[in-house]
Amino acid sequence: MGRLNKQLNPTQTGVDADKLDADLRKRIVGQDEAIQQIINIYQTNLAGMSSPGRPIGNFLFLGPTGSGKTRLVEATAESLVGDARAVIKIDCAEFQHSHEIAKLIGSPPGYLGHRETHPLLSQEVLNQYQTEKMKISFVLFDEIEKASDALWNLLLGILDKATLTLGDNRRVDFSRAMIFMTSNLGAAEMGSILHPGLGFACGETERKHAAGIVDEKLNEKISRAGVEAARRKFTPEFMNRIDKTVVFKPLGEPELRKILTLELNMVQQRIFTSANSAPFVFSVTNPAREFLLREGTDLKYGARHLKRAIERNLLHPLSNLIATEQVRGGDLIRVDYEPGGLTFFKDAEDMPAYTMLQMVDISVAPPIGTYAAGAVTEITKAASAKTTRR
Repeated sequence: MGRLNKQLNPTQTGVDADKLDADLRKRIVGQDEAIQQIINIYQTNLAGMSSPGRPIGNFLFLGPTGSGKTRLVEATAESLVGDARAVIKIDCAEFQHSHEIAKLIGSPPGYLGHRETHPLLSQEVLNQYQTEKMKISFVLFDEIEKASDALWNLLLGILDKATLTLGDNRRVDFSRAMIFMTSNLGAAEMGSILHPGLGFACGETERKHAAGIVDEKLNEKISRAGVEAARRKFTPEFMNRIDKTVVFKPLGEPELRKILTLELNMVQQRIFTSANSAPFVFSVTNPAREFLLREGTDLKYGARHLKRAIERNLLHPLSNLIATEQVRGGDLIRVDYEPGGLTFFKDAEDMPAYTMLQMVDISVAPPIGTYAAGAVTEITKAASAKTTRR
């Protein structure tokens, strides 16, 4: 056997991890560090190197509202199992009192409501979206800082031993689960860093952030503010059980522009997948996009404010046009802007399904659901054929 002196590349990832990475970067904007941490944990799991007797990964996502924390968890489930509903979401605002833990684990025998209380975290619930190829569950504890100490203590066993004991003494195994916790802790401190007050330094900081200029020192301050806020809130034994703590950066104008394109694409996909309307295509002119961006830009509220602007100015008028049959299947609708708001014009009608396919972005697969009959089925087949030819 010859002796080799071949240098290896430990930064290279496998095909499955590369596919997940590419898919997440199509869906999530401006949070590359968070995506990379998920890829690292997923690659470790694929290699069989995950710690035995622990969850696949324990993540704490910190950052201001609208920065994409929950959306990243849903996008991971979409990419791996094909359905955002695979995320078992626990709203921690519902568990601010210790007695409410019974909703999670069920009441013990002999207590009132024992037979009527069905635990939210049973093994059946955990495994319902697992497949033969993808045996991973996704559990999200949303706004973890709002939960009572009783829930945090319950999480200690899940995060460390991947085990939860229900009220009737059944055990739930979390060793095939990714555990995500989100929190807005530190958001106020991050806001004060980005908007420090009066003076030249304030204007320069805001200008850089709005323009999407990367400032490593600024990013480091934001990350430190989030982590320190979490350490003040949670006990050391709780923080010590978290594999990856990621601080989501506030979104600037360049990120919101990309998110606008993604959201418009999702509206188009919703039109294709709606069972109540025939598929049609809409295009948004540059002036109309600028109007939506102006209406939807609020650095305090992030992407959620942009989504509300799209619903108010685009979705609601389109719904009225569909309901009054001014828009029908096969139409091409142009959305433009005039002072006062968006305007809608019909530029073509009775377009064949394949023509509509050529006009839309299919790089991000549409969500799982009931497809409208006829044209959408044809679009889906054509999309598959187009992907195969590539």
